[in-house]
Amino acid sequence: FAQTAPAADDEAAAEGETIVVTGSLISNPNLKLSSPVSVISSEEVELRQTNVAEEFLRQLPSAIPSIGSTVNNGNGGNSFVNLRGIGSNRNLVLLDGARIVPADTFGRTDLNSIPLALIERTDILSGGATTTYGADAVSGVINFITKRDFSGIEATIADSITEKGDGNTFRTDVTIGANFDDGRGNAVFSIGYQESDPVTQGDRKFGVTNIGSFSNLPAGSGTAVPSRVTGVRRIDPATGLPSTAPGSVGGVAQNATLQFNPATNSLVTPFSSFNFNPFNLFQTPFERFNIFGSARYEISDKIEVYTQGLFSKNTVKTIIAPSGSFGSSLTLPLSNPFLSNLTRLQICGFDTNGDATIYTPRFTVAECNAAATATSPTDPNFREVVTSIPRRFVEAGTRNTTYTTTIFNYKLGFRGDLTDNIRYDVSGAYGESENINRNDGQGLLSRLRRAVRATNTTTCLDTDGGSCVPINLFGPQGSISAASLGYVVGVGTSGSTNATLSQVKGIISGDTGSFSLAETPIGFAVGVEYRKYGASSVSDLATQTPNEVLGSGAASPDIFGTYNVKEAFGELIIPVFEDESFAKNLTIELGGRYSDYSTAGKSYTYKGAIGYEPIDGLKFRGNYQRGARAPNIGELFNPQVTGLIGLTVDPCASFNTQTNLPIVNPNLANANFRAICIAQGATANQIGAIGTPSAGQANQTSGGNSALKVEKTTTYTVGTVWQPSFLPKFSISVDYFNIKVKGAISTPTAQDVLAACFGTPFGTGVTAASATSQACTSIRRNPLQGGLDGGDTSVARGLPLVLSNLGRITTDGIDVSINYSRDLGFADYSFSFDGTWTNSNKFQATPTSLNRECVGFISGSCAPPQPEFAWTQRTSLTFADRITASLLWRHISKLRQEPDDIVNGNGPACGAPGNLGNEVNGNPGCTGFDFSRTKATDYYDLSGRFELSDNVTLTVTVQNLLDKQPKFIGSGVGGGTFNSGNVLQSTFDTLGRRYAASVKFKF
Repeated sequence: FAQTAPAADDEAAAEGETIVVTGSLISNPNLKLSSPVSVISSEEVELRQTNVAEEFLRQLPSAIPSIGSTVNNGNGGNSFVNLRGIGSNRNLVLLDGARIVPADTFGRTDLNSIPLALIERTDILSGGATTTYGADAVSGVINFITKRDFSGIEATIADSITEKGDGNTFRTDVTIGANFDDGRGNAVFSIGYQESDPVTQGDRKFGVTNIGSFSNLPAGSGTAVPSRVTGVRRIDPATGLPSTAPGSVGGVAQNATLQFNPATNSLVTPFSSFNFNPFNLFQTPFERFNIFGSARYEISDKIEVYTQGLFSKNTVKTIIAPSGSFGSSLTLPLSNPFLSNLTRLQICGFDTNGDATIYTPRFTVAECNAAATATSPTDPNFREVVTSIPRRFVEAGTRNTTYTTTIFNYKLGFRGDLTDNIRYDVSGAYGESENINRNDGQGLLSRLRRAVRATNTTTCLDTDGGSCVPINLFGPQGSISAASLGYVVGVGTSGSTNATLSQVKGIISGDTGSFSLAETPIGFAVGVEYRKYGASSVSDLATQTPNEVLGSGAASPDIFGTYNVKEAFGELIIPVFEDESFAKNLTIELGGRYSDYSTAGKSYTYKGAIGYEPIDGLKFRGNYQRGARAPNIGELFNPQVTGLIGLTVDPCASFNTQTNLPIVNPNLANANFRAICIAQGATANQIGAIGTPSAGQANQTSGGNSALKVEKTTTYTVGTVWQPSFLPKFSISVDYFNIKVKGAISTPTAQDVLAACFGTPFGTGVTAASATSQACTSIRRNPLQGGLDGGDTSVARGLPLVLSNLGRITTDGIDVSINYSRDLGFADYSFSFDGTWTNSNKFQATPTSLNRECVGFISGSCAPPQPEFAWTQRTSLTFADRITASLLWRHISKLRQEPDDIVNGNGPACGAPGNLGNEVNGNPGCTGFDFSRTKATDYYDLSGRFELSDNVTLTVTVQNLLDKQPKFIGSGVGGGTFNSGNVLQSTFDTLGRRYAASVKFKF
């Protein structure tokens, strides 16, 4: 596992076969490259009982988790990898050195489609490789190498289950291959099936109840049962009671979000938030059918034809909590039949005057009582109010989305010898992918608005052709009728994302003469390549309409985009000297690539590397590359839409919507600060009554930018490999990596946007910008309640997160790999270690934004977190060549809340400096708890492999042997997507101890 990649297989080299060497286009097996490449063998994958590639790639020390089976809310049906933590769109996934059709508009490859049954090894080059492979290989390349010349029949049956009896995963694969025509040809065909069961957050004790990271109190969503209504009331400073006289002067604005208990006709204190945790998933259900085939045939001594085909159909299901009315604006008649008198009087009494000092209720008590019986809009006493009534549709059940991804990729090529030392390889490939999503349990806003606008229990004022059924948003659980649900929620939505990739490549490679001091000739490769990308995303009318699908985040307007790139490239590997008295050898590598993008223009990349061996067994290597990444279709052509982003703080807020506790906000005494909140869309009378974003989610507006240009990257690695002669079968490699991305295509973080307007830290207000500045007015609030969430997103657009080329990313660290094996007499012993120390990983969205450090930190801006130290280490003993006992140790170093997140964002989580034991506003919740950090975590997997016969192998594995539970940090401190169920569910194991077994038959 994770050993330094060999230059080539000696036996294969002797037979003159083409060798796939990740990191170079030159296939000379005698050349040792200067790029650090690590290898994960098929045996390692079998010992881990891995079923999809994303599972073992997310555990690489050089990677952090991306979207995969552990992500529920935010999973689009695909799995990706994120090398070096600089983005899943900045690494390249290859199959036998060639690109696969992307699975989305952002050009990323779905790892669910990789046929593991035929993978011989996985090469990971975790450094830049854009000169060799073109754009996207900024942080590195993952190259899956399939088995060559497979002959026979191989069948595998595998099954796993958690100790709690859930999360079952079943997988089976059958592979058939044969050589024919005296070895001139080979064909192989593989078919597989996999099915994984879901595990809900409610199935684990630590995930049952949503707990706020900043309060240690039950949190959740303000869209709950019973419902709430939100407004502003004036408090008489003399009495401390709500002002009741219209026109009264003075008083202080106070939040008037009220929740009513319909059973007792009284207010609910404290609030009852909706606990959405039990509905969400720690493991998403997954089903896969995959087919893979490849063949080659030597037409003559000079021509070999080869072909490869991949088909995969994957189904991923996500489940989230029931839909609801959320913060949508609704027109409510005061004669609504489900509206109690108490609720009606409270709504009538809300302050509606934009003046911060004069109390003006919506309606007087007399007007309110008269409106209660006015059932016709023609009645002069008829009154309606525009308000939000956040109520969860628990009667409708969960919102379920099924993503069905179908991928087809086909490749055909010809290769052979032009001369004795010059070869050619010409190939073409075409692929298509389709991701269809079907949703049920989603409510529609247009229907909800009609159903609320009713004055009796049977018909709506807007009849909608007679199908509208009035809905009861004010009753207890169970009060919404099946007919109402059928009208508001009983409509499914759907959409699809399609991508295509056409590519043609021609390479001439070989060797020329050599320097007089080196016997190995100079290796070269030159070639041209053409790629054309197409992608589209289409959806039904409801999904395309802003705000229409309740709680869906953003609308999904149709997207269509294409671009092409024409490239020319070349590489040289020059052995300068070999086996001299003063040194063993010296090799220089050079490369360059010219790219012409139809959208982003021209780009030049180049590389230079050196390998120096002063003595046998000791090599020094260095690699320098100037690379590039072109904007993808999503970054170029996505329309501007308003969706959701994880955010628990609002500088203008005065109360916590989850706990209904007040927030001491001295900023609001500052005239400029108050003016900023008003300039963003809040009214003067709302100041002092604005809440934090409900459920920790604020509105954000983002989309593509057709003016984006190519990112410029600089990557270098410096390292050494030592294989001492006095210790056979031992090797160690140490490599320093450094990656810089200038002109990074990125958006600012939510904290960056807020800091540009409100200054840093938010708690002072003294460094805030002018209320009329673009930095402040570009933030748009919900006019209904002045917050950053809910409302009509055509107005309440929240935070502007605009794509630009203004970003900068830097990361550096050290990789260490150690391998050793020996015969102990009674057993064969093997040891492998692969570790990464990440010194720094910084992101700066714009030249004036915070240069944010993320290594070792937890926050919504550093999600998922990147540990400073991470390693995997395997120790194995093999007895009589038939029985293997193996222990895998995986280490993740400690994490803590990002200091800049405390100062410039959320404030301290429970346990962070300034919060542990501090009773804020009478809230003792944080006392005794520490949600701001995790200790170093170690996992152990124990495996046993038994060669029952020459044809049958049994492998059993106990994963998470010690049943290590994830650190409980609550919800919010780590953002949303990767901090769910009160834990960092992608970083740490949430399933607990698991048992897996597989049987392999070979004939």
